[in-house]
Amino acid sequence: MLRKRFMAGMAAAALFSTAFCSMAKAELIGEVDTAFRWLGKDDRVVIEAYDDPKVRGVTCYVSRARTGGIKGTVGLAEDRAEASIACRQVSDPIEFRSKLPRQEDVFTERMSILFKRLHVVRVVDPVRNALIYMTYSDRIIEGSPQNSVTAVPVGRSNPIPLK
Repeated sequence: MLRKRFMAGMAAAALFSTAFCSMAKAELIGEVDTAFRWLGKDDRVVIEAYDDPKVRGVTCYVSRARTGGIKGTVGLAEDRAEASIACRQVSDPIEFRSKLPRQEDVFTERMSILFKRLHVVRVVDPVRNALIYMTYSDRIIEGSPQNSVTAVPVGRSNPIPLK
């Protein structure tokens, strides 16, 4: 009975996390096949773009492995933890929609059916007037220390508003 409750609680937490933690949608920019699969999609590396929801004019490009095959095609495969990120100013000027916290999880996307997620965190460096973005993955039990970081400088005439 206790095990059933635990599993039901974990499933509810995963559904809540999936429904409410995705703050932005990825836009697929491109992909390359890395391994042929007889059934389902091939294994591939995808490049996705995420527009920062609180900073107009900044887009992050994330590349990561996507598992193919039958499991990957139906969404049951667990993707690898490695990802690379490059964030850039894509319009002039950068506009802040609201005050920013010093650190915030701005994008998150599921990498397995229940427990693994890809995160992009924004950290404000007020001394250098820059936005730093880091990507990593986590699991409920065990995360990965693999990460990637990038920075977007903001002109001194446009100070970053902090909460």
